[in-house]
Amino acid sequence: KEILEKYHDLPTLQWEGVIGNICAPSQAEWEQLLTNCRAFLFYGMERFMSHVLLNRLVAMNISKCRLMILLDLVRSEQSYQRIKTSGIHKSFQHTAMERPTETALLLSLAGVRSVIANQWYTTLRENANRLDALSQNLLSIGRTTGQTIHILQK
Repeated sequence: KEILEKYHDLPTLQWEGVIGNICAPSQAEWEQLLTNCRAFLFYGMERFMSHVLLNRLVAMNISKCRLMILLDLVRSEQSYQRIKTSGIHKSFQHTAMERPTETALLLSLAGVRSVIANQWYTTLRENANRLDALSQNLLSIGRTTGQTIHILQK
């Protein structure tokens, strides 16, 4: 919330989305957000693709989305139990499509131009630091995504 408040008043930004952990967005809400955005930020628990129906995503045209930032791959006991329960009915191939590289490929095929994503599990604090650095470099300073990623890699 602090980071969103910090960059909320930039004149070129229009934030729209779901914040909090009271309820998870419905599939219709995910689709509406994904198809109508120029940039998309996911900051959440587990894998992004565990929240979106795979068969619906591959059918979507999200070519308006120029940048997707996936700050996921954070695990808690509660999130792990949710994934474990929902994964019972998923095939091995379906679960494999939720991995970071496969997710980036699917999003690219659906029309997303650039994907920034974690490659391995992390903590909420580390993702918060990444989000702050991404926001500062992309929004305040105006660096390109390539320049920003290069800075984050250091």
